[in-house]
Amino acid sequence: MSLITKLPAITDAAWEPIAPEKVISGAPQQRSFTLYENAAEHLYAGEWEATPGKWRISYAEWEYIHIISGRCVLTGDDGSVTEAGPGDAFVVEPGFTGAWEVLETVRKHWVIREP
Repeated sequence: MSLITKLPAITDAAWEPIAPEKVISGAPQQRSFTLYENAAEHLYAGEWEATPGKWRISYAEWEYIHIISGRCVLTGDDGSVTEAGPGDAFVVEPGFTGAWEVLETVRKHWVIREP
């Protein structure tokens, strides 16, 4: 058994609206591609894409994010502001609450580790 997993090619996924109760502005849509799953280790990886808009977020997990294209802003309820664009990478930790705003359709690689 190899300890290296080559991720599959991305297939097309349907766009879905962000849950209406979370939306602050706009009519954002999203689609996600889970490319790696290790449920025993609570570890997942893939790509995600979203159209412009702003919505509430609340994290119970760690997420490593690498922006491939587009621009976004994460604003924490604590007043912190993180702007990101192509090539930027950051980690969101459990307990983060605030808003995710997509300024230009954004695509990201992600790795999630659940507690």
